[in-house]
Amino acid sequence: MARSYTVATAALTLGTTIKWLDNVLSHNPVSGIHPKRQGISRRLTIEAILVLEVALLLIQDLGLPISHAVGVAEAIVGTGGGRYRSPHGLNVEVGLTQLRENLLQRLEAAVETAPIPRRGRPPANKTGRLV
Repeated sequence: MARSYTVATAALTLGTTIKWLDNVLSHNPVSGIHPKRQGISRRLTIEAILVLEVALLLIQDLGLPISHAVGVAEAIVGTGGGRYRSPHGLNVEVGLTQLRENLLQRLEAAVETAPIPRRGRPPANKTGRLV
C-alpha cells in the first residue's frame, strides 16, 4: 500500500486550512483518498495531494471554481504528462516534475510539524471527571 498522509499534514503542505481541505474532499471526488468511514480519519496519497496542489494553482491563477479545478487537475495528473486540452481547444500545461519535487520537500517538512489528530474520549483526570 502506498504511503498516505493525514488531512492536517496535507493542509499544512498545501498552505490551506484543514476545514477548507476537508470541505473540498467532502464535495469533490479525488483519486488517492482512502475512503472515510465514521470514526476513521481520511488519508491522502501523494498523488491525491498533487491533484489538490494543481487544483489550487488553477483556482488561484485562472479563477476556476473548485469543482471544475479538481476535475481538470485530475486529468492533468492522471495523464502523467502535465497537459490538459479542454473541449473548446484551450491547452493547459503544468510542470509536474518540478511541482512534484517541491511538493515532496514541503510534505517532508509538514510531516514533522503537523498535529496528530486525537481520537476517542478525552482522558479522565484523577477525580474521575473528563478533561
